[in-house]
Formats: sequence, structure tokens, C-alpha cells
Amino acid sequence: MNLAIPGWALTVLFLGALGASALAAVRVLRGPTQADRVVALDIFLAAAVALCVATALASGHTAFLDVGLVLGLVGFIGTLGWSRLIDGAASPAEPEAQTPGAPADPEAP
Repeated sequence: MNLAIPGWALTVLFLGALGASALAAVRVLRGPTQADRVVALDIFLAAAVALCVATALASGHTAFLDVGLVLGLVGFIGTLGWSRLIDGAASPAEPEAQTPGAPADPEAP
């Protein structure tokens, strides 16, 4: 990969991703709700993808781009799973719908 990326740009990318990771780690540990923790983990994963891209640009090895792509896909699926889990835990089970005119208790005469 022959891209003319200035060294300072890669340094800014590395420091930004590491800073986002540090802030996300704090939110994971202190997050008041599970939703905050899931969003922080998603940010942490996005920072990991950014680090993979920066490493690929710095080293010239395109294998890091594949790793970043897989991390992004796994993170997306994981975020969907956690959001489904949190949504199911937050809302109580709905009672079964009754047909109009049916008695409330099926055993009642």
C-alpha cells in the first residue's frame, strides 16, 4: 500500500483512538445503565477498528484492514444482540391478547 500519509496524521489517529478507548473504558466501568455500557463498548470497538486501520496505514500490511473489517462486523452483531437483550429485560412480558367477548378466565362458566 503506497499512500503518502504524513506521520503526524497517523500520530493524531493513534492518540484519538487511544483517547476514545480510555473514555469508553471509564464509561463501561461507571455507566449508570446497561445501555450506557453497550454504547461504550461499541465506541471501544470503533476505536479498535480505527487502530487497525492506522496500523495498516503505518505498516503497509493490508491484513490489518481485514482484521478491522471483521471487528466491525462482530461489533455490529454484538451491539444488536445486547440491545435486544436490554430491550427484552426492560419491558415486562405483555399479557396474551384476549379475543373480544371471551371470558377473562377460560375456566369460568
